[in-house]
Amino acid sequence: MALKSLKKQRRIQIVALAAVALIVSTGLIGYAMRDGINFFRSPSQVMEEPPAPNEVFRIGGLVEEGSLVRGAGEQIRFSVTDGGATVPVVYTGVLPDLFEENQGMVGTGRYVDGVFEASEILAKHDETYMPKEVVDALKEQGVYQEPES
Repeated sequence: MALKSLKKQRRIQIVALAAVALIVSTGLIGYAMRDGINFFRSPSQVMEEPPAPNEVFRIGGLVEEGSLVRGAGEQIRFSVTDGGATVPVVYTGVLPDLFEENQGMVGTGRYVDGVFEASEILAKHDETYMPKEVVDALKEQGVYQEPES
């Protein structure tokens, strides 16, 4: 009789330990991924509800014509628009080869004091491609034009 209760107690301990391990591992995975998930916002969404300065997110749209200004060193300033709103962007680094005005782009960074401080800039990789999120944001503002085939 004592042997059965010992086996039952051991089984309960193993199940409890497995549950604790599962909870801890889920917590660690969530903690590790908290900075790895970047939400996409259009310029209109950024202007309607400005994110907190410490929040990293992606912004996408068209590089506004006439807004590209190269500063001292590698600093570049430009504006990104979706037709409904425009957000000024500052980026320090080397821009992708296909980056130019009136073309689609996606940037990762933070919105601080009314300026999007980009840590990474991605440009379209050919003449017809544009990220789905950027196309959706431009369609929502009524400024998207289908590429000519």
